[in-house]
Amino acid sequence: MNHPEYLAFALPAFFLFLWLEYAVVKRKKLKNIYKYESSISNISIGIAERLLNLFITASFYQLYNWIYENYRLLEISNAWWIWILMLLATDFVWYWYHRLGHEVNIFWGAHIVHHQSEEFNFTVAARITTLQAIIRNVFWCVLPFIGFHPNLVMTILVVHGVYSFFTHTQMLEKQRWLEYIFITPSLHGVHHASDEKYLDKNYGDVFVFWDKLFGTFQKEEEKPKYGLTHPINSYSFLWQHFHYYFELYEAAKRKSSIKEKLIIYFGSPAVMDQEIRPVIEKKWLSKNKSESYNFKYKGYINGQLILSFAMMIALTYYFEKFDEFTKISFTAFVLISLINIGAQLEQKRWLPYLEHLRFLLFCSYFIIESEHYMLFILPLGFIVVMEKIFNFSNWYQKSILKII
Repeated sequence: MNHPEYLAFALPAFFLFLWLEYAVVKRKKLKNIYKYESSISNISIGIAERLLNLFITASFYQLYNWIYENYRLLEISNAWWIWILMLLATDFVWYWYHRLGHEVNIFWGAHIVHHQSEEFNFTVAARITTLQAIIRNVFWCVLPFIGFHPNLVMTILVVHGVYSFFTHTQMLEKQRWLEYIFITPSLHGVHHASDEKYLDKNYGDVFVFWDKLFGTFQKEEEKPKYGLTHPINSYSFLWQHFHYYFELYEAAKRKSSIKEKLIIYFGSPAVMDQEIRPVIEKKWLSKNKSESYNFKYKGYINGQLILSFAMMIALTYYFEKFDEFTKISFTAFVLISLINIGAQLEQKRWLPYLEHLRFLLFCSYFIIESEHYMLFILPLGFIVVMEKIFNFSNWYQKSILKII
């Protein structure tokens, strides 16, 4: 079941549907569907998750297989109706994984990233973190424990992934008759809303049964306002991933007893002091923001994103053929590039140093592969020359960041 190379052929379909959606938006001249910074941020987070997920998917499949072989409760056949039962079972588990992801702080810290976007389009479907994927995979352990074969589990989870992708769009007209059975884009849009009446609703992935059964179902009445109730106001790749855990740490630090600290980590997001986020944002975030993007600036970001996506495709296809050093080098280069993209959107002054680090990593791969370690002096010397003679950092800030 561990054949990641097949996924390499499926990934470009994401961009095909994204392009089709964007083309419809442009043709109809619709506003507030796509925002450049938000879309770039969404795709960046999705690339990181897909890349890192290559390392964990095989491990979880082995875990599922171990549970199935040693601890399964039932002997479940492979009859056709078992597939339907499995789809219902996975959706039930999905409902509770998803609901707890909103109701328990330590889980919400992983899932909040998916809800940060103030737009609702296909790029938001990609906005999943690796930590959220790990938590989700842990929940799936109950399925082989019951007696569902790991191959069946993994196959049905692919169905869930494909279905949930198509619920992240505003381009499909409401089909009210479908909402009696299925989660539609309209219903999932309600889930992504920050309007008070829509909060904590529609946790199901495929079916509406569980939301209706457990009292969390809500139809779309007024057009939702998407995003968080308290936006984070940042496109930083790192900040979007980890800001909520900074908030949890700060909130727990203000409590004196172990019990109070545990309530912070395992309690509801409702217990969080809303004054904490502005405090840590003031401490950690710069005020530099770009209000407009010229073609050269966007072109550099787009180029890095395309390169990162291409490297992810290559690593996906050749994952079982590459050695560990190549896998780690590819992954590190892409992650640094994604951090770079977010930092450019934030206009971070330390970006030239990140460019140096990426250049060093690129050169180091080939030097280590060739085993000519004395060649390390060449990229180091090049960086020194660029800084001391050509004042690279100053040029970068003027030409790329436009902040001087």
